[in-house]
Amino acid sequence: MHAHDSYDYAVIRVVPRVERGEFVNVGIVLSCERTQYLAARFALDPARLLALDPGIDLQTVQRHLEGFAAICAGAADAGPIARLPQRARFHWLTAPRSAIIQTSPVHAGRCADPEAALAHLLATMVTVAPRALR
Repeated sequence: MHAHDSYDYAVIRVVPRVERGEFVNVGIVLSCERTQYLAARFALDPARLLALDPGIDLQTVQRHLEGFAAICAGAADAGPIARLPQRARFHWLTAPRSAIIQTSPVHAGRCADPEAALAHLLATMVTVAPRALR
């Protein structure tokens, strides 16, 4: 059995109106240095974003999130940041910024499978399960 590896992750947030500071969690970025794993997964809920800003351009948000994922993947067409080493890309993506796409502070964890850890974090930190009526 494989020992658990350390990983770092951050929650990816959309901040429709930066001046208000309100945000919706839309994804997770996870980096596991030993396995050279870096990926982002998203669960975009347009209704939640539109509740914060009815005028938000959802296509632009989607395009920015696709760019975020392309940098994680080191895609050839994702610009110079995508050519940086894996850890440098993670740190660039999670650096504090005042933009429509932001991340939470970086947190750490341990796992045997980074992809499974990413899926679990997405389910617990991003996806909103419907509440039962009382």
